[in-house]
Amino acid sequence: MLTHELEQPFRPSEAPQRIRSGVARTHLAMIKRVCLCVLTVLLAGGALAAVIALKTAIYFWRFKLGA
Repeated sequence: MLTHELEQPFRPSEAPQRIRSGVARTHLAMIKRVCLCVLTVLLAGGALAAVIALKTAIYFWRFKLGA
């Protein structure tokens, strides 16, 4: 049971490909995570800018009516 992998025929050509495949999946997951974080920050910044613009428009609208 403990030597099951040692009984398998050795295929050196498959090992590097398996490692590259795992590394590629890891990099893809990391890139997706970074893109999701960047998108979240951009959406939060856009929402903040929209709130500031709305408050400014209301302020100037009241300022114009009050004068």
